[in-house]
Amino acid sequence: MERNYDLEKRKYAIGGAVIFIVLIFLIRLLSLQIMSEDYKKNADSNAFLKKIQYPSRGVIYDRNGKLLVYNQPAYDITVIMKEITSLDTADLCRTLKITPEFLRKRFKDLKDRRLNPGYSPYTNQVLLTQLSAEDCGIFQEKLFKFPGFYIQRRTIRQYNYDAGAHILGDIGEVSKTEMEDDEYYIPGDFIGKLGVERSYEKQLRGEKGIEVLLRDARGRIQGNHMDGKFDKAPVAGKNLTLSLDIELQKLGERLLEGKIGSIVAIEPSTGEVLCLVSSPSYDPRLMVGRNRGKNHLQLARDPWKPLLNRAIMGAYPPGSTFKTSQALTFLQEGIITPSTPYTCNGGFNYRGLHVGCHAHGSPLPLLPAIATSCNAYFCWGLYHMIGARQKYGSVQNAMNTWRDYMVSMGFGYPLGIDLPGEKRGMIPNAKYYDKAYRGSWNGLTIISISIGQGEVTLTPLQIANLGATIANRGYYITPHVVKSIENDAIDTLYTQKKYTKVDRIHYEEVVEGMRMAVTGGTCRMANLPDIEVCGKTGTAQNRGKDHSAFMGFAPMNNPKIAIAVYVENGGFGAVYGVPIGRLMIEQYLKGELTPQDEELATDIQNRRIDYGIHER
Repeated sequence: MERNYDLEKRKYAIGGAVIFIVLIFLIRLLSLQIMSEDYKKNADSNAFLKKIQYPSRGVIYDRNGKLLVYNQPAYDITVIMKEITSLDTADLCRTLKITPEFLRKRFKDLKDRRLNPGYSPYTNQVLLTQLSAEDCGIFQEKLFKFPGFYIQRRTIRQYNYDAGAHILGDIGEVSKTEMEDDEYYIPGDFIGKLGVERSYEKQLRGEKGIEVLLRDARGRIQGNHMDGKFDKAPVAGKNLTLSLDIELQKLGERLLEGKIGSIVAIEPSTGEVLCLVSSPSYDPRLMVGRNRGKNHLQLARDPWKPLLNRAIMGAYPPGSTFKTSQALTFLQEGIITPSTPYTCNGGFNYRGLHVGCHAHGSPLPLLPAIATSCNAYFCWGLYHMIGARQKYGSVQNAMNTWRDYMVSMGFGYPLGIDLPGEKRGMIPNAKYYDKAYRGSWNGLTIISISIGQGEVTLTPLQIANLGATIANRGYYITPHVVKSIENDAIDTLYTQKKYTKVDRIHYEEVVEGMRMAVTGGTCRMANLPDIEVCGKTGTAQNRGKDHSAFMGFAPMNNPKIAIAVYVENGGFGAVYGVPIGRLMIEQYLKGELTPQDEELATDIQNRRIDYGIHER
């Protein structure tokens, strides 16, 4: 019998098609059961409920062991969308004290994968955060009426003092960008937003744990899966000890009430920041709980800008505090010696250019020039340095040499403090002036930088660091606000000495001049019995009223504190800068103010400066 090859081919074709279809089903089944995360989540969710166990955030102390920031229990409401049945929206909203409109929008946002990339109807989603124990207790009593809703315990921050907001910072709900940058976070988590809460987020946050609960066919919790075999306990965050002296910080904030400005104090030998005051400030307790967003918005809209950390973000003309850096540069470069005299006839007068000065003896050498804050002396010094073509070859080379000295002293770039947002200030160079003056300029063109005016700007932190560098006779350690981390070491950046381009012998001369300023010069009000204070006033010119500044340290030998005070529109340095500096030094070194100085502190506290801002 003849074979039918067409029929035989059809049999193979049909068999092959069947095998192909079976293979497709097997591959799909394999991908669903093994490779698909969504299927796994859906399957697991029928039997297990995985609850995140949030760690306690590290607490924060001041340098004397006083508790600054701690944790308090709070509660989140989470929801598994797939488990919601016959929801009484009105009752839920009444219980949680929210509006139906808010609830609908919150559900919509949770389901929007653009806003919530990790959304799954089978997994816990955070609906509300930071409920108080009282509000959570009310919801707990009605929880049986709302299937699919759960209570998640966590902690929120609490503050013992209404001071130090710009240093301490705060925490807020994590943003989409922050979740994309670090997979540790999921929607509803909290992260440090400002201050040390942000800088030391990874140390403070700890490690999350997880609890795996077993559910029956109706979704009811039956207990821990396999007696907790797969549970993971959370690891608490590390505690921080700050270099901050909270009593000194409180005094600084008190003295700057009704004023715009900053006070920064540093321990010279370690670079530890003893206080970092920015005024106006705000109570850090405003940034806690469910009203954080509303309070933050009000502060952001405040025309006094209390959220701005002026200590590290405000770039100001340093005024006469800057003259100390000029003296050091001129001495090291051989432009002057301590005995070099310069004439001051009511100021610097040369080729029709006049820079005014106040009355004092003339001519005078370096130390009295520092003590009396003579403008002419430092103008002459810069003019001779920039014009020394035989030494430098060109004004450009002289200018860049000057710039290198300034940079070595910590100016022109961020110092690297362990707080977010530090600004660099401004130190000009030859390229800057070549562009501004089309290559035609000389020492007279830029003479104002010699007295801390013109293009030069520094942050209050940089001015305080100048004081610390002079106190150390030629080096500084990068300023930092964290003294120690529990079971960890601070960054080596905050332990290494950074030397300037100036020899120690020249610093000794400037120290003598600053001491003379306190004993018989412009800083006489800073003089304290039994404490050798060294200081330098600053009166920075401003379009309106001049800014009042002071930079100093004490004691003269073996210094314990270096300080910068800057009060916008405060007038002469002796009006606000010097007396505030005196009080802060006394408070830190003696632990309290004398009755007379307490009266002075109250007087300064009660003074208000009219900035033309009336909406606070």
